[in-house]
Amino acid sequence: MTIAIAAPALQVFYGGTFDPIHDGHLAIACAARDACDADIRLLPAADPPHRPPPGAQAGDRAAMVALAIQGVSRLTLDLRELERSGPSWTIDTLHALRAALGAQAPVAWLVGADSFLGLTSWKRWRELLELSHFIVAQRPGSLLEGGLPTDLNAAVAGRWVEDAAALRTSAAGRILRLHQPLQAHSATDLRQRIAAGASWRGLVPPAVADYIAEHRLYGYAGDPAVIGMPPSPSL
Repeated sequence: MTIAIAAPALQVFYGGTFDPIHDGHLAIACAARDACDADIRLLPAADPPHRPPPGAQAGDRAAMVALAIQGVSRLTLDLRELERSGPSWTIDTLHALRAALGAQAPVAWLVGADSFLGLTSWKRWRELLELSHFIVAQRPGSLLEGGLPTDLNAAVAGRWVEDAAALRTSAAGRILRLHQPLQAHSATDLRQRIAAGASWRGLVPPAVADYIAEHRLYGYAGDPAVIGMPPSPSL
């Protein structure tokens, strides 16, 4: 009798500042979950060294991630980057994951296409490709193959795969295109909308919107529909 051997479980990690987490982030995470049949661990960054400081404190950003994924199947909050001192270098996170999971465990790092296009600015970026697979959420019309920066294009040549199952057959080094329509709004645009008093609540989960309003994050001063309205009478 032939005994079937299950493929190793794929470990997928989705890092970012999540400043704040919005519907686009959730759409990417859910698309990766479904395409890879894997749990997705969202890792809020403590101190992103390659970009300006986040608009909200780490505790607030983590709290919003927890609210956003509450009740969403197979999405979990991972606080390891917040619990580690110093900047949130991805290379350090991946080395820690390798120490915990072993050298042979299939590990994938989930990123948006724009982040992947800037991979050469990441610390020891070439080494990242030896520690992890990459899952790249492809924006419609974005140039991933052939349109990449020269050094990155050379480094990723021959690594692209179209089937998520290929990520389970090795520990690292492959790149999967995640064909998922990305939302036009970014976290930067969202923060600007909140500060300007423009419409924004429809871009984040309701619980996240309520948290932003309650804690007056990102310059929140009231919703457009209620600014200037008299207070409700006491009952």
